[in-house]
Amino acid sequence: MIRNPILPGFHPDPSVCRVGQDVYLVTSSFSYFPGIPVFHSRDLSCWTQIGHVIDRPNMLQLHGRHLSGGLWAPTIRYHDGLFYVICTHSEEKQDFVCTAEDPSGPWSDPHWIEGAPGIDPSLFWDDDGQCYMVGNDWSIGYCRIWGARFDERAFSLLEPPVELWRGALHDCHAPEAPHMYKRDGRYYLLIAEGGTGINHAVTVAASDRPLGRYRGYPGNPILTHRHLGQRSDITCTGHGDLLEMEDHRWYMVLLGCRPTQGRTMLGRETFLAEVAWENGWPVVNPGIGRVTWEVPSPVGRPEDGGGMHVPEHLVWNRPGTRSEEAVRRDGDDILIRCVRAPMLPDGDLDEPIGFTGRRVEHGTFVFRAMVTLPTAEASAGIMILQNRFHALRLELVQEEGKVFVRCVKTWHEDGAMHAETLFEEETGRRSAVLEIFSHGAAMPFMFTMSVDGNAVCLADGWHLSVEEAGGFIGAYAGLFASGNGREIGHEARFSGMLYEGK
Repeated sequence: MIRNPILPGFHPDPSVCRVGQDVYLVTSSFSYFPGIPVFHSRDLSCWTQIGHVIDRPNMLQLHGRHLSGGLWAPTIRYHDGLFYVICTHSEEKQDFVCTAEDPSGPWSDPHWIEGAPGIDPSLFWDDDGQCYMVGNDWSIGYCRIWGARFDERAFSLLEPPVELWRGALHDCHAPEAPHMYKRDGRYYLLIAEGGTGINHAVTVAASDRPLGRYRGYPGNPILTHRHLGQRSDITCTGHGDLLEMEDHRWYMVLLGCRPTQGRTMLGRETFLAEVAWENGWPVVNPGIGRVTWEVPSPVGRPEDGGGMHVPEHLVWNRPGTRSEEAVRRDGDDILIRCVRAPMLPDGDLDEPIGFTGRRVEHGTFVFRAMVTLPTAEASAGIMILQNRFHALRLELVQEEGKVFVRCVKTWHEDGAMHAETLFEEETGRRSAVLEIFSHGAAMPFMFTMSVDGNAVCLADGWHLSVEEAGGFIGAYAGLFASGNGREIGHEARFSGMLYEGK
């Protein structure tokens, strides 16, 4: 059996393709860099990250201050010896394609597509080799799914987009994330609708022509958890992509959330479901009709060591492409320059940001690092970050020649930014082991802060839930340094980083 979610933590909008025995999967990364992680599997149980599509700062620009901007809803496809990832850059309001012979990279620089409206693009090749692009568009007074023939060599539309479908519900909210398939001579559109929150759903339509009018399946939606309510163990299911394995078993990858008391800190994660075809239509988890915690493996394909595996050199992400200027490695240590703008609510979009982090994958976890301040007026520490307005940080601070350890909670409410110092104590040392422990379901959204192994503060973290903070991402456990409002050029050192969860 395969355990859900197959990619825990902030891994939304999954897309998948198979080449022989190898399966490749990508997800959205928004404003974090490197962007668009690429995973590989052969059994759908063990997933190993093999690279990123956007891994060079000069490929495109990401502004790190608006973390829910950036790269939305990539689709990965393979055709004639080449991998294609097509994606939306939300801040540039434009779609692009990157290509690679090897999905681990290197990927080409983005090829920008002119005249493609909306978001959530996808590619499809018909049996005759003709490529089609589909997406969604709201520029005409309502939201629709569109399609057009596409030149994959010139990376351009061959004709104006035509409307294919408006979704299963009348005046449905946010029909998006279209993927096109062909089975038994019939064309299918699989889309998401209802918005990416609690009302999310997967619906399907079919046509006799790739650019014909699509008719919705009478049994739509083929997947939703909206009727189960906010207290369901899995919510927000949607944004699916279909996969046929070598043994002709079908699956769907999709996003979903794991809430605790109706709230989630981890964001949208990648789940897996079985799919069967009945009377020409896909049925998700037949006889069950919802996402389950375990999914049968493809016949004859289970392997040992299931779960998600991310190598150390790929686990760390930074907000925006310019943050590369503030963060560097020194062997196993990480050095962060004390710039004016750490991952806190100040500074300009174009400034480097003194933060690097990794996705939180568990409700119960510990995050630890040895933090060493430079010999300057500065601060450095560890942080649980949902966005730049909603964070919980434990830090060493030098002010007026004195060094303090401080725990600070920040949140945005009623149009104003709030900060509360939960703990502060003077210490004569510039180096300490800082630790944040999340109690998970035992004490939901409660965090114990420790310094050199001694607990100093119990902090309430409800503001770190997506429901409180908003946005499209999930929590990060990270390292930060700041010149406390000015660029000082000195570096803080972080060593012995540890993240463990269960």
